[in-house]
Amino acid sequence: MDAQPAIGVIEIIGIATSASLLAGWRLYLVILVTGIAMRTGMVPLPEHLESLQILANPWVLGVAGVGAFCEFFADKIMWLDTVWDTVHTLVRPIGGALLTLAIVDPGDPATQVIALLLGGSGALLAHGGKASARAVVNTSPEPFSNVAVSAAEDVATVGLLWLAYEYPVAAAGIAVVVLGLCLWLLVLARRLLKRLFWRTGEATHPHPPVV
Repeated sequence: MDAQPAIGVIEIIGIATSASLLAGWRLYLVILVTGIAMRTGMVPLPEHLESLQILANPWVLGVAGVGAFCEFFADKIMWLDTVWDTVHTLVRPIGGALLTLAIVDPGDPATQVIALLLGGSGALLAHGGKASARAVVNTSPEPFSNVAVSAAEDVATVGLLWLAYEYPVAAAGIAVVVLGLCLWLLVLARRLLKRLFWRTGEATHPHPPVV
């Protein structure tokens, strides 16, 4: 892999933020896609990001591949995806934090601490938005909406990750879009779940008729 010119601080922050946020959606897929792209030379990362070469290690790719395979199917089965998300509430933030840590300047301890905290927080936020939205989708009795939403997350994760690596200048904008989407999902899911619980309560405890 040929070394590329160093990129700016804003681009580095954008890539790190995008990677951590997307890891909150699909941690194994982010690691797998990044590792394969680096191993095949499709993503010639700058010299500054050479620490991410560990993702191209065959063992790392193998573990990420198994995880991505399991997640692909588990995420499309109603309620099983909720169990999967619950199990990964801790795993995804840690993975997002470590990805961010590998991207930022290793020679600046203060920056690495900040990256570790922000990367974990970003992955946790994205995970929360995904899990909340899926909890709302799971209220639908038919399975097709769950499959459609999950497939959209797969495509969005791969597409946005490719854009962030291929066009570092746009990475910050991608991070802002993903962050805004996660916040919107959290707010939307909260409103829909609140409305659902209200309707359930009304059905369970109807008001007595007015005489």
